[in-house]
Order: sequence, then C-alpha cells, then structure tokens
Amino acid sequence: MTFLEPLTLTGKHVILEPLRPDHHDGLVAAARDGGLWKLWYTSVPEPDGMAAEIGRRLAMQEAGSMVPFTTRLIDPATGGPGRIIGMTTYCNIDAATPRVEIGYTWNAASAHGTGTNPDSKLLLLGHAFETLGCPAVEFRTHWLNHQSREAIARLGAKQDGVLRSHSRTRDGVLRDTVVFSILEHEWPMVRNGLEHRLAKHR
Repeated sequence: MTFLEPLTLTGKHVILEPLRPDHHDGLVAAARDGGLWKLWYTSVPEPDGMAAEIGRRLAMQEAGSMVPFTTRLIDPATGGPGRIIGMTTYCNIDAATPRVEIGYTWNAASAHGTGTNPDSKLLLLGHAFETLGCPAVEFRTHWLNHQSREAIARLGAKQDGVLRSHSRTRDGVLRDTVVFSILEHEWPMVRNGLEHRLAKHR
C-alpha cells in the first residue's frame, strides 16, 4: 500500500473516478464544450492530443507523482456516474511530509457555475486533510490566468508567492507561476465555505 493510490470519490454533483484510456471520447467531447484548449493560458489538451495527455498522466501515476481523475456528473436518474465533464489530479505528491497539490484541472464550459467545481474541491481537499493527514494542500496557476487565481482565492487559499520564469507554456513562452496553499487548521473554514456554495445549487 502506497501513500496515495487511485480511488473513487463521490460528492453531491460529481464523481471523481480513476482516469482510464477508455475515457478518451468523453474527455474529447468535454474539451470541445467551449473549445477550452484555445485558451492560451490553460493546459487543456487539444482533442487530437487527448490520448497522449491521458498516457502522460497515467505514466506519472505509475511513477508515483500523480493520481489523475476523470470528473463525471452524477446521473440524476441512477445516482451513478454520468457524463464526463473534465479532469483533475493530485500531483507533486510528497509522501514524506505528506503534501499534495490539486491541479491540472479543467471542466467543460457548460459545467461552469453549476456547483461541480466546489464539489470536486470539497472531495479532494477533504480526502487530503481528513484521510491522508496532509498539513497543507497546494494550488498553482499561470500568473495571467486571472479566472483561476480568483477561483483559488475564493476557496480560502492564501497566496504563498510567485515562481518567476518557472516553466514553459505549450508555445515555449516562459510563464510565471502563482502558488497558493490551504493549511490544515484552515480546512474547517474552507470546508464550511464550500458547503455553503454547494447549498446554493441543490
């Protein structure tokens, strides 16, 4: 048994299930919903590159540095897994501390504002703090991705700093990365905020 293995997490709106190659077509459809890969500051894979991205994430899982999930809506008729709307991960896994980052997340445009993102974050943060015993959970995003920065701040995460010229985007341009974190003692407040946001979508 390793520190963190593939698992399924079920919330009120979404089910996070271990990423599999046969999720490919559903993920392509989700990415096409809003043409998300066209946003230059995000890392949403193009439809033609989805298979490679699935393979990359599964290879990182095999190496122990990532646990990738496919995000599905809960089918209101059955209560089981429904339409695929995106992807998310635990990444930069540090089993010794222990500490994880929640990242490489995207959802179909039609799912934005429906409660799926706070539900997903509630599941991932809850498992990290309450089951894995992490003292901190990290988030990172592009300095110029103001939508993502605002969404992370709304969670209750605090900005730790900016890693300048930290990595390259798909077109080779150096990007600055903003780092946020939530600490274990902040989790109850963050959890209450997420539950309040979810209550609006019931």
